[in-house]
This record gives sequence, C-alpha cells and structure tokens, in this order.
Amino acid sequence: MAETSETLLLRAPLSGVLLPLAAVPDPVFAEGLFGDGVAIDPLSDTVVSPCDGVVLHLAATGHALTLQASCGAQVLLHVGIDTVSLRGDGFAPCVAQGAAVRQGDALIRFDVERVARQARSLVTVMAVANGHDFPVAARTDAVLAEAGRTVLLQLRPAGAAAAAAPAPRADVTDAAALRRTVTLGCAGGLHARPAARARAAIQGLEATVALHYGGRQASLSSLVALLALSADEGATVDLVASGPDAGAALDAVARELQRTDAGEEQAVFPVGMAPPPGARSGELPPGGIAGVAAAPGIAIGPLRWWRDAAPEPDQAGLGAPAERATLRAALAAVDAQLAHDSAAANARGASAEAGIFAMHRALLEDPALLQAADPLIDAGKSAGFAWREATSAEAAALAAMTDRRAADRAADLLDLGKRVLRALAAIRHGASHAEAGVSADVALGGQPVVLAADEFTPSDLIGLERTRVAALVMVRGGPTAHAAIMARQLGIPCLVALGSALERLPDGTQVIADGDHARLHANPDEHLLAAAASTLRLRAQQGQADLRVAHAPASTRDGVHVEVAANIGSLDDARHAVAQGADAVGLLRTELLFLHGEAAPAAEDHTARCQAIADVLDGRSAIVRTLDIGGDKDAAWLRLPAEANPALGLRGVRLAQVCPQLLDDQLRGLLAVRARPPLRILLPMVSEAGELLHWRARIRALAAEAGADAGIEVGVMIEVPAAALLADQLAEHADFFSIGTNDLTQYTLAMDRCQPHLAPRLDALHPAVLRMIAATAEGAARHGRWVGVCGALAGDPLAVPVLLGLGVTELSVDAALVPAIKARVRKLAHADCRKRASELLRLASAAAVREACRRYWPA
Repeated sequence: MAETSETLLLRAPLSGVLLPLAAVPDPVFAEGLFGDGVAIDPLSDTVVSPCDGVVLHLAATGHALTLQASCGAQVLLHVGIDTVSLRGDGFAPCVAQGAAVRQGDALIRFDVERVARQARSLVTVMAVANGHDFPVAARTDAVLAEAGRTVLLQLRPAGAAAAAAPAPRADVTDAAALRRTVTLGCAGGLHARPAARARAAIQGLEATVALHYGGRQASLSSLVALLALSADEGATVDLVASGPDAGAALDAVARELQRTDAGEEQAVFPVGMAPPPGARSGELPPGGIAGVAAAPGIAIGPLRWWRDAAPEPDQAGLGAPAERATLRAALAAVDAQLAHDSAAANARGASAEAGIFAMHRALLEDPALLQAADPLIDAGKSAGFAWREATSAEAAALAAMTDRRAADRAADLLDLGKRVLRALAAIRHGASHAEAGVSADVALGGQPVVLAADEFTPSDLIGLERTRVAALVMVRGGPTAHAAIMARQLGIPCLVALGSALERLPDGTQVIADGDHARLHANPDEHLLAAAASTLRLRAQQGQADLRVAHAPASTRDGVHVEVAANIGSLDDARHAVAQGADAVGLLRTELLFLHGEAAPAAEDHTARCQAIADVLDGRSAIVRTLDIGGDKDAAWLRLPAEANPALGLRGVRLAQVCPQLLDDQLRGLLAVRARPPLRILLPMVSEAGELLHWRARIRALAAEAGADAGIEVGVMIEVPAAALLADQLAEHADFFSIGTNDLTQYTLAMDRCQPHLAPRLDALHPAVLRMIAATAEGAARHGRWVGVCGALAGDPLAVPVLLGLGVTELSVDAALVPAIKARVRKLAHADCRKRASELLRLASAAAVREACRRYWPA
C-alpha cells in the first residue's frame, strides 16, 4: 500500500500475530464500538508510533494512548484486555500527553510476563476512533507484523472537509436540557471500554449528550475527548442532554457509566478465541464444514482416518464343542477387560465412562445373543462368524427403530461384537486379549493428529494416548454418543455429525478442529491457522501464568477469601494437589484407596494410607469422606446384594447402618492419624439429623476408647434434596457442609448420572439445583457454619461466581483445575456475585442460567 497526499498509512505498533478485531476477547473492540482497526497478539514489548502525530491522550495507567495524525485521524493504541485494572503495574510510558512523535518512536514499554499474569489477554488493539471521517480503505493480508515496518491499514478521508472539520461541540446550552449527576462505577474510570459503550448506547436516539467533569466538558460523540477528561473510578460526573430523546439518552448513558466491570458484557468465546469467519452469520469460509460440538476446545493437525480394526472371522469352524468353548472364553476375557476399564474409569472419577462399560457388561450377559449364535455354531460355523452374525442381526433390528436410544444401543452392540471378535482372534493366535484401541502409532510425522472415523466406539478409544491425538472428528454420531462422553472426560476436542464432506478428506489433510464453534476447517489459509495457533498459545500462556501464582491465596476483588482445595483419591493425587497450589484437600475419596482390594480394610489400613497423605500435605487441612460404597462404586469384597436401583439403595451412611463394623474400623483408623490441623470427617448420604447425631456419638465413643481427640470436626455431605431442605436442622449439629453437586443434581432432577443419554440434560446449573444450594447455605448461615462444594460444579469457571454468590466459601476441584479456579476467583467481585446469583434462581432452565452467566461473568 503506497501512501499519497490523500491517504494515511498506519504501520504495526508491535511485532506479533495479526488478528481481526473479531478475535479480541472484548465486545467493545470485537464489535467495532470503538472503531475499525486491527488486533495484534504481541511478540515484542514496546509499542511504537504507527504514524507521525501528537499524543492527544495518555491513560494515567499507561496501558493506552490516542494519537492524532496531521490529517485529523485519531488512532487508539490499547495494550491488552482489562489492563486498566492493573493501575499501571507493568507499564512504562515513553512519551507525555501533548508530545509530538514520529512514526516508529517508542510510546509505551511493558513487562510482557508481568502483564500476562494479571490481564485477561495481551491482545493489543489499534483502532480508528473517528472512523466515520477516516474509514479504512485497505488492510494488509499479512499474518505476522514487524513493529514500525509492516503497513497494516490505509485510511482515506471521507470528504475534503474531514481534516478541517471542527471538533464536536461539547456544550449543551439549551435551556430545556436535562441534567443528571452520576458516579462512575467502572473499574479504572472513564477508559476506552465504558466510553465506547456509552456512545453506542445512544445510537439511534435524537439527542446530544455532554459530560462535565473537573471544570471541563466533552461531547459523547468524541471518544478521545471523553478519555481526555481523565475521570477516575468513583468520580462524580454531570451529564447534560438535549433533543427529543434526551431523557432516554440520559438513562442509557447513566446506566453504562454506573456499571461495574464484574457485570459487564464481554465476549462469550474463550480468551483468545475468535469466532470463526461466518460464525455469526451462519456462512462458512472455503473448506469449512459445519458439525455438532461434542467436546469443547481447538486443535490443529493432520487428519488421520481410524479404520475398524475388527478381524474378519473364518466362516468354517473346528467343531461345535471347540467353537462353543472358544466363544465362552472370549466372552469371559472381554468381561474381565470391561470390569478393568470400568474400575479404572471410576478410580479417576469418570463415572459416566464407567457407566458405559458397566452397561456393555450387561449387554454381554444377554442370553439372546448366545441363543442366536449357538445354532450357527451347531451348523458348522466358527465362533467368530456366529457371534458376528448374531450381534449384527440384533443391532440391525435396533437401528431400524425410531427410538434414538435403541439406535445408540445398536452402536454399543456392534462395539461389543468387535471386542469379542478381537478376543477370539487373540485366543486363536495365542496372543493377549488386551486391546490397543488407538494407542497404536496414529501420529503422522510425529505430530499429534486429528483422528477421524465414521463413528468411534468406546473400545476404539481404550488406551488413547492424549499426546498423540489432538482431536476426534466423526462423520456420524451425536453429542450424547459414548465416544463423545469419553472425549469430554479426556479433555479432547470432539466434533460429530460432520457428514459426507468429512468422508471426502484424505489422510494427511491439514485441519483445524474447532469444538467451541462446531466447525472443521480443511486446508485452512494462513490467517485461520495463525488465529488458531494464537488461541492455543494464549491458552497455554494463561495456564502457565495461573500456575505461577497458584500457591497464593485466592480472594475476590473486594477482599473476600475463598479456599480452593483439591479432590483426591490417592497419595499421588495428594502430591499433585500440593504442586498445583491447593490450599487444602476438600475431599479425600477413601473408597478409591480400597475399592479394588481383596478384603475390607482394617483400622490399621486406614491409618497407614491417610497418615501418608497427611504427611504429604505438610500442614494443609484435609476433609476425609468415609467409605462411599454402593451405587456406581461396588467393592467385590463387600458382596452387596443386587439392587434394582443402586443409586437409591445402600450407599454411604446407609450402608454403615447395615455394616456398622465397616465404618467403625474406618473411624478408629482416622482417629489414630496424627495431623496438624487434625483431619475432618465427612459423612456421605446423610438425609436427616438423626443419622448425624448417631455417628457423632459413635465418633465420641471411639475417641474415648482410643484416648484420641473427641473434638474432631464432623461435616455432612449435602447430596440428597432432603439434606438440603433440612440444612438448618443439620447445621445445628454439623461443623460444616460439603455439597456433592454430582449426586445432588441427579437426585434433584431424577436423572441417573451414569445414563449416557441424559448427559446433556444433567446440568448442575439447573435453577432447581441452585435453589438446593441456596437453601443449604441459608441453613448453614443460621448456625455460623461454612459451606464448600466438592462436586464437578466447583470446577466449572462459569459456575464459580454463582456458587460464591449463593454463600459458598470453599471450592474443591480436581487438582489440575486449582490454578485456573483461583485465577477465576481473583477476577470476581463478591458483592456483584451475590446480587446476580439471586436473580438466577428465578430463571427457567439450566440453559438460561448458563447464558446469563456468560453475560455477567464470561469465563
């Protein structure tokens, strides 16, 4: 782009990756409210002048300034998002307001690492504040910019008089003008975001508005003039409006200026993630394929097709007795493998995945399958041929049904058939029956791949190595398919229902799998690749920044401390929790220590395991949940009777009432642990005060018997609606509450949390569940008890402000989530959380709550 007397070239103020404004994680810039321009993900630490000009305004915090070129164009340079809240920390201006600068002169230096640790994003904006007079005539196609060299934008005056046009008049002298005094509520005062929002608020109204502050005034039509007022947070400003819509304009502007940062609308997409081209309009860029998002996240890599690895069985058998024995051996081998997979999933807390494998075990025991296979074996067919025919026929009948659940069961049956065929082949060849799944070498050239299939099955994903697979994509399938559930629990982006367009892509095709916007981009151009790579890098940087400060306490912006603890199930988990900065252990799932043993644990076993964990915690407190066996957690040594509905049967303290020695042994073991501070005991599945009083008395008696401290704290796990509704009665005798939102949600909504078909609807942000949490907190408050949350909801960034607003003061999450949840807490204002949370209780659905949370507190 060549500069002429009628154009202005704006060069890169920083070196870095170029992004469209739509990629900026702030709607004021992303939606062009401040003006047209460009964004840069910086790779340098010095902002240089994009053109010759004068510094019209320099923010007191040093994070932003506005230049005016000789032609009259006003150019805002804004480093990072939410950086005004840093109050200048990490920024060093190189110029003063009013200074004349030349293109390439240093304007602002900033400490990249320091700012990145505290700000929401480092993405830097260059925008034309008076773009109506100086529209963008051309922009660069480059992906990378070099500071002071790369021409990014070419501006051309809209008219000959644009350069000489007088500044907008700020005075409103009409005697009929309306006036109002407001106090600025926005953190950082009247900076770029609230100024742009206030101007946008009166678009379409017939009114002129001026702000008066400190003996000066500025028209709302001039953003630069508004910034130059330098009105700080809490300042009192006067608004003067005239025109037919003056009243509405005053209301709109006052509302914007009094909003707090915590309640602002910000981008609903993740930090650094731009909506893809066409995401808002429904159009797709070339090579784009629309699908259904089954698991969030973004990944870049070559496409690799996963082909069905089930062996082709021989048709002829070796005799009915031998074939029948071989089939039953294969069925036993697969059952053992499913039992192992289910136990492993339970051990890592993946209950939905465990439920899938448990359901497959039940299918395996279906006598109809053997009854269909046996006649074929008697007719001389091989076990493999007979089994394949039996399962295929049954699956075809199910798939033909209109019931989606039946169709999903057909897919499960085919997957099970594939497992058995693999086991049969292994038996015939004398090999191990263990399944490799996609742990085979699927990487292309050592690069993690985007793995594609017509439709993945659970057995395909056994042993999946996260470092080799960047994302999963499928031609068919749905977000409730079992493979999709497993992808979510593994943290792998997943797209389904991509259709025939995916089938046409060959191995090795470079793709971007965007699980946040349900898009697959095949052979993406350099702009899309750069934006996706920038997103991944920003997220990684954010994770590293969160970890660096994870060992510091977490308090809200208005000074309310929140304990962020870890859920653990082993000694290794305890070590990981300490490394991730957990303040404490909020839930030790003791059943996971003993679930797969050969006999019930003795008191000494409990002491040894818990003492080792207490030693690793090095002075951090720990809440120990007593054995929560039953439901989806079965211990072979306990020999529980079969139950029609285990989730409503013998679980937690109910089981202890039937097997009192089991809990007595555990309590004796816990009382013998020497820890500072002492362990806290948490009782699961309590539904009334009588149960709590019984076990408190038992703890006192066992402590007296052992000469131990009888003052050990005892808490109640709130996971059934009865406990939530009787929280005031329980709080009279409990020392604390810990809410298990996983079970509380399933019992409140009457939805089995191990039922894959219900997974999309089993949302703990349902208003009914939130009312249970609110009732718990209110009951606890009456007796001065504290309330924590140890369920999965505590680790959902969108839910954190809701929980704090409802009165929760402790969040216990998977150890890996501790740094991010602490960072989330630090960005919130507790007063705002309390105000907004009460509003959410009146909404009609979980979807409505989530949408409101995205508006109030974007994650």
